[in-house]
Amino acid sequence: MPDNALRSPTKSTAVHPYDEPLHALLVRALRESGRAGDALAAYESARRALADGLGTDPGPELRALHAELLGSATREERPAPAPPERTGNIRPRLTSFVGREPEIDAIRSDLHRARLVTLTGPGGSGKTRLAEEAAAGLPQAWLAELAPLDRPEAVPGAVVSALGLRETVLMTSELTAVQDDPVALLVEYCAPRSQLLILDNCEHVIGAAAHLAETLLTRCPGLTILATSREPLGVPGELVRPVEPLRPDHARRLFAERAAAVRPDADAVLRDEPAVAEICRRLDGLPLAIELAAARLRLLTPRQIADRLDDRFRLLTSGSRTVLPRQQTLRAVVDWSWDLLDEAERRVLCEMSVFAGGWDLAAAEAVCGGPAAELLGALVDKSLVVAAPCARDGSGGMRYRMLETIHEYAVERAAEVPPLRAEAELRHRAWVRALVERAAPQLRSAGQLPWISRLETELDNIRAALDRALTAGDEAEAGAVALAMGWFWWLRNYRHEGVEWLERILRLGAALDTGVRPTSGEELCPPDPVDHFLAAPDGEAGHPLHSLRMDLRMQHLFFLAEAGPLQEFMEQRRPYVERVWTLFAEGGPRAARLPGLIWPMICSFAASQAQQSEPAEPGDLRAVMDSAVANCRAHGGDWETAVALMFRTHMVVDAPGDLAGVDDDLAELRILSRRVGDRWLRAQVCSAAGEAAMARNGFEEAKGEYEEALRLAYEVGAYAESPFLIARLAEIAYRAGDRPAARAALDEASAASDRYGVADSKAFVLLLSAQMASEEGHTARARDLCEAARAETGRGTPPPQFMVMLQLVDAVITATESGPETALPKLTGALREAVDKRCSDTIRATVADGGAGLLADLGDFPRAARLLGAADHWRSGRPRPMPEHAQAERVDAEARAALGAARCDEERARGAALTSDDVLRELTDAQRPSTASRR
Repeated sequence: MPDNALRSPTKSTAVHPYDEPLHALLVRALRESGRAGDALAAYESARRALADGLGTDPGPELRALHAELLGSATREERPAPAPPERTGNIRPRLTSFVGREPEIDAIRSDLHRARLVTLTGPGGSGKTRLAEEAAAGLPQAWLAELAPLDRPEAVPGAVVSALGLRETVLMTSELTAVQDDPVALLVEYCAPRSQLLILDNCEHVIGAAAHLAETLLTRCPGLTILATSREPLGVPGELVRPVEPLRPDHARRLFAERAAAVRPDADAVLRDEPAVAEICRRLDGLPLAIELAAARLRLLTPRQIADRLDDRFRLLTSGSRTVLPRQQTLRAVVDWSWDLLDEAERRVLCEMSVFAGGWDLAAAEAVCGGPAAELLGALVDKSLVVAAPCARDGSGGMRYRMLETIHEYAVERAAEVPPLRAEAELRHRAWVRALVERAAPQLRSAGQLPWISRLETELDNIRAALDRALTAGDEAEAGAVALAMGWFWWLRNYRHEGVEWLERILRLGAALDTGVRPTSGEELCPPDPVDHFLAAPDGEAGHPLHSLRMDLRMQHLFFLAEAGPLQEFMEQRRPYVERVWTLFAEGGPRAARLPGLIWPMICSFAASQAQQSEPAEPGDLRAVMDSAVANCRAHGGDWETAVALMFRTHMVVDAPGDLAGVDDDLAELRILSRRVGDRWLRAQVCSAAGEAAMARNGFEEAKGEYEEALRLAYEVGAYAESPFLIARLAEIAYRAGDRPAARAALDEASAASDRYGVADSKAFVLLLSAQMASEEGHTARARDLCEAARAETGRGTPPPQFMVMLQLVDAVITATESGPETALPKLTGALREAVDKRCSDTIRATVADGGAGLLADLGDFPRAARLLGAADHWRSGRPRPMPEHAQAERVDAEARAALGAARCDEERARGAALTSDDVLRELTDAQRPSTASRR
């Protein structure tokens, strides 16, 4: 307002106390402070003073100000009612919330400890719903949905709208000066209040959300923020809580509840529990994916859904029409995350899709072409890769993995760039080969445990690399990996899997030789690798991969011997087996390392399957074992020498003779095994010592050895060894007369045999159970157990002594069922088997004692006494164990009563001079009709 509007040039020019500039400033200040009544009073005072002192009109501007202030003062006297304070905007949901009670409690606890809590997790993991449930019931909880925003600048305005502040501004003059600045408006509103603000789906506006959160938290002391995002906000003081997938039981509950909404017969549909469990597992427990799968029950059964999950992105497309488009299908959920990545992150995600079952940082650096650590961290932050400490191998490092849904998506994206995928697969195969070749010698050392754990951890990656090498037709690489993995497969009871890999590699070699180039990992057609090898005049000696192939063939035979079908394979392909072991029998370095090292075992097995007329005498087998030991001393290390000595020890214990040289070998074995430190080797030494003690009736000594062997086997994870060791402890308890302990141990051994698929041990358990049942008079049960043991032998590779004892028990049960005349031919067959298969003296003595019992039951006491004498001789004067001891005493007493003491002693002495063939003739003669009639 100009000065001359308030001053008259004819009046005094003295300064009035209500000078216009000062007055106007006062009025404006009072008006802006909101105290319109005070401003009006000041105006009236100034107007009167001006009129009295100056005699002039205040002017139009002051009159307009007066009118405005008068209206404001009137409104102050009669204020409009303030809108009621609202209590949040968390809306009720239309579907139930399943599980996650511990997570809700944890989040609420977090909100008392930190003012910013961020729930992170992949799309569809239920972050929003979990945040809402955690905030349910809390006063002043507000949800700001950021997902619909398409630009970061809109974040503050979206929060203003969520809090309802735009309506507040329209209803009252309060905050009118700052309504154009949403951040200032939020600060002004939130500063005096205590409330919870949920910032939902921050990932695509992460920077703006983080900036707003930090501004509000620093200027609003009563505010707490709960954010949901696929990556942390990165604000100081932030507490990050990853949202884990649903637990399996909660996932199945969610599937069931959503199924009930789409299928009236949901109870019947959900009876296929394995299919439901598979769906929930393969969908990683992600609630959105499970709900989409349950919606498919309108058209498909659970099994049909499970079978189609390899094409999950096409299958799971029937989401709610009312949710955001990016949440309506599983592909849209993952597309949203993919679109938020930069090019480098997309590339490394595609490269990491070659991993199977997870990886560590070193593996990522070996496989990825770029700065793996930085980009891997970014993908972890964005919930596309899961990071967790690796507890299995004890390294203390982090291990990374993708959820199956993310992994399949990344594989699809990688397939769009074939060169990128191919190069990553090559680097992955190279990394796997380097790993297994480095681990192989460590598996047989004192430091074996972490390496065993490492290979267990990487087993899926190893399988993937093998399959890709086979698909690519790379026989050399696949063979190298298989050879390096051979001992691990055997030790950790992956023997059937090892057989399958080896057969695929051998078939690949035969196919490549005939010009067939495989284009996929499918089974190859003929030529048969065995026929192909036998057809080669020189056994492929000139082939560049000849040495590799022979190692693979020997390893394959070794696995067949342990996995069961070698006996059948031998019957059909004996020339092939002989041709393979003959190469290694020549000795040299290749026969003193795995897998060539085990050629004596294959040779021994082949000899045990041979008939008596074939040229493999006991002395020949001893010569084979001696040759193997000498070769390992010359070309192998301590471990290899110990294995050869162990083969020889078992051969001596199981063969005829008086355990010649066993004690010396055992003494050396103990020294070597302690020096090497391999727990498996130490367990084998204890087991061999236990076998030797059993052969000498040293059952207490054997018990200690078997218990130590069992402890070491458990320690190294050689669980396939445990059923036999437990069964041996059961036998010791049985021979000591402790039937309850024997039964308990047999039950434990049976369960272990089933758990680890050890058919030979299962058969032994059934046979010993049959023997006990027969002795206790439970003949029908004994027969059932005996036949079950016989059936079990078809699934394994039982040693000859077991088959002999099976026939003996069968004969004993038959004698109870139908008399000793029927049983005697079976017992004779058992002894003939023991002789033909070169079983130990103890086994032959046990059968002879059984024959003496049958002959005594037939009244043929002279022959019964002679068989007792033959058994005395074969036992080398050692006392009989139970129950053979009780039976021999019974036969001896009956023979003495029938023949007289002198005649009985004479017959026993005659029997001690009988050979195995002589005893067989005695049994055969006892079955002739004339002999039977005399009896």
